[in-house]
Amino acid sequence: MPRVKRAVLSKKKKRKIMKNAKGFRGARSHSYKAAKEALMHAMTYAYRDRHNKKRDFRRLWIVRINAAARLNGLSYNRMMSGLKNAGIDVNRKVLADLAVTDATAFSVLAETAKKHLS
Repeated sequence: MPRVKRAVLSKKKKRKIMKNAKGFRGARSHSYKAAKEALMHAMTYAYRDRHNKKRDFRRLWIVRINAAARLNGLSYNRMMSGLKNAGIDVNRKVLADLAVTDATAFSVLAETAKKHLS
């Protein structure tokens, strides 16, 4: 079996890791071993937090909708229930944006929700 020389591939692999670890503090950006470990953790956190970001934004939207609904004499769950009964299909992201930017449009939706509560 012929001998395989891996210098080019291993240098390429190290260069890729060191490039991605640029900006890390201390040995984490200079030492290959430390950089590899730090990068592994960083990528794990990045993957996890891409999913957590969706959760966090949904919670923020719900808080904003609840605050605006209470200004209109409703709670969050009654507001959402009323909108569902009225057949108004508006997602939380849009509702939260309306609550922050256009209070009059939100209050119209709140009144509609109040009418359709059972």
